[in-house]
Amino acid sequence: MVSNATPTAFETLQATLRAQPRTWLVTGVAGFIGSNLLETLLRLDQRVVGLDNFATGHQRNLDEVRTLVDASQWARFRFIEGDIRELADCQAACAGVDHVLHQAALGSVPRSLADPISTNAANITGFLNMLVAARDAGVSRFVYAASSSTYGDHPGLPKVEDVIGKPLSPYAVTKYVNELYADVFARSYGFQSIGLRYFNVFGARQDPAGAYAAVIPKWAAALLAGETVFINGDGETSRDFCYVANAVQANLLAATTPEKEAVNQVYNVAVGDRTTLNLLFALLRDGLSAQGVDAGVQAVHRDFRAGDVRHSQADVSKAARLLGYVPSQALRDGIRLALPWYVERFRPRA
Repeated sequence: MVSNATPTAFETLQATLRAQPRTWLVTGVAGFIGSNLLETLLRLDQRVVGLDNFATGHQRNLDEVRTLVDASQWARFRFIEGDIRELADCQAACAGVDHVLHQAALGSVPRSLADPISTNAANITGFLNMLVAARDAGVSRFVYAASSSTYGDHPGLPKVEDVIGKPLSPYAVTKYVNELYADVFARSYGFQSIGLRYFNVFGARQDPAGAYAAVIPKWAAALLAGETVFINGDGETSRDFCYVANAVQANLLAATTPEKEAVNQVYNVAVGDRTTLNLLFALLRDGLSAQGVDAGVQAVHRDFRAGDVRHSQADVSKAARLLGYVPSQALRDGIRLALPWYVERFRPRA
């Protein structure tokens, strides 16, 4: 049977990129989102430069991507071990690049509360270095990882891009400053950028270890190990969890959109839904049980975490209208796709 379905903007873009490869810089390429961007770009036969200092990224993520692409595709990747806090490293990485996908940062609200100076150095000084280097190199478009934390204490739901509150953490401050710098570079230098406010992105190669791990990989790994799962607060805190393929789609659409109105904007990148932590725990436990994993442990509640907002949900209509963004996976679909990766790597061996 022949399908008459109209291809999505992302499907059309993928065909265009295969026919006309470009050169991309992915900063934070050894990290979670960065390595997923690398994998997708190489599968599309693109040329990719990667920059990372391994502060939060891992060589194992690059090694895994190498196993998932063809040798000829991997040959199109050039890695630079460097630090965005060093302008010279940023300049070396930007040379000859068409598009920058800037993912390098020190994430985590708790980390920023514990060490605001390091967060500021990576997320503001490093960001400014990258803007300057990309501008001077003549990069056509600079797409950067913004954050839903920018909405701060504004209570409105769903979150719309032009209504924000006061930041609740040093991390949120740094991500808002990124947006301000990008806007000033557009006004002062005519430099094109797009910011993507990620909402709780999850998926393969997201690190479950450490004090600042994101909730989905941390809970999945704990359930696999039969360890206690801690829920901050009463569990009715809610988030708009976004599978990593949606974030990858948004990055590529943002980097290549020909629409002038779409440039020098910020966009929510999410699904447009809201899930409580209690329901998320149940979905993870049930998903693991469906794969034959005995995940019958109960969660333990503890105090709310400082700097966290109570509820978060995105309005993604702006990204849909101006970028052609259509989330391809909702939370349940994303969990189904992500869990096998965690089971393979973190299930205790007999």
